[in-house]
Amino acid sequence: MKKILLIHQNFPGQFKHLYPELVRHHEAVGLTINAHKPAAPIRLVQYSPKKGSTAGVHPWVGDLETKVIRAEAAYMVMLELRESGFTPDLVIAHPGWGESLFIKEVWPNTRLAVYCEFFYHLKGADVGFDPEFEVEDIGMAPRLSMKNVNMRLHMDMADAGIAPTQWQASVFPKAFQSKISVIHDGVDTDSIKPNPAVSLVLGRVGNIDRSHEIITFVNRNLEPMRGCHQFIRALPELMRLRPNARILIVGGDSVSYGKKPDGGKTWKQIFLDEVREKLDLSRIHFLGMLDRRNFTQLLQISTVHVYLTYPFVLSWSLMEAMSAGCAIVASQTKPVEEVIFDDETGVLTDFFNPQALAEKVAALAADPERRKRLGEAARAHVVKHYDLKTVCLPKQMAWVESLLETPNPA
Repeated sequence: MKKILLIHQNFPGQFKHLYPELVRHHEAVGLTINAHKPAAPIRLVQYSPKKGSTAGVHPWVGDLETKVIRAEAAYMVMLELRESGFTPDLVIAHPGWGESLFIKEVWPNTRLAVYCEFFYHLKGADVGFDPEFEVEDIGMAPRLSMKNVNMRLHMDMADAGIAPTQWQASVFPKAFQSKISVIHDGVDTDSIKPNPAVSLVLGRVGNIDRSHEIITFVNRNLEPMRGCHQFIRALPELMRLRPNARILIVGGDSVSYGKKPDGGKTWKQIFLDEVREKLDLSRIHFLGMLDRRNFTQLLQISTVHVYLTYPFVLSWSLMEAMSAGCAIVASQTKPVEEVIFDDETGVLTDFFNPQALAEKVAALAADPERRKRLGEAARAHVVKHYDLKTVCLPKQMAWVESLLETPNPA
């Protein structure tokens, strides 16, 4: 058995399917700042930062300082692991929060593999994509450059990388791309699948099943990065075109990626206020966060599912909607185009055109045969290319084993 250290700030994060398989074959330890109890048994080691960020630090280095503070705390715990006799053959880390910055200072001969989620760019990705939220900031370019320092440091010492989509791999510097294997996290298509007999009771929504016309929209948090503004602006026309449709929106009121709006309101409140007088609010239901069972059932009930995003990290929710057999209308943005092919596995629409979005959702809602065809094709595509048990997990394990078989650098 080999020894593997998994590092993720919010363990297990993207390793939630990988780590139980690793535990079956190797001695695996998880390092995290959070104390969540994992679904499968694993030895978890927690680190705790001893200080906060420095008040008044130069704004361009604030992000890096925060990561170094976390890295210091993780470093101390890794020293304790080393003293206890644990020396990993392989470290697999999500470097986004900095914990793994000093891995090689503790175990210089241990191989390091990093999860390549995103590398920031001034053009061609999320920044500068949406002109509505562009900020005149002469310091934007150096700020982003400094934000990438943590990832550059990891790339310099990493032996390998793994990215979930081709586009996410492509945004990394070309010198590092040859080290990146593109393997998706995987979708449990056995658990997330169509269910024509499904019914669900949700608070004031009441009892719903597939006989109801349900338009679904999902964000972790409702924010512009995931297109909540365009979806809400499309609602007056969509509800006019589909007078019996009910709109079910999943997501919190905080932010996951962008900045909070000024003035104390949430993004949801701001965009809803724009169109409130044109809406029948009795047909719109903001559900907040749902547990796994209710979320899966909601996808199974959905008549049309809408997914919008800037060119950014691809959401698990889109892949799960495809696995559930949803008829999907999605934004024609990277990396959505890797999985949604227009009129094949879904319908693509211009991110910036709420009118077109409303018309395409309404047309799909009115066409059950097309919905059936697209939903079946979406599921078939996910099962063939992204199924957890038959495709992604075997590829991930083969990737891990290949790294374990490669001699550690001297």
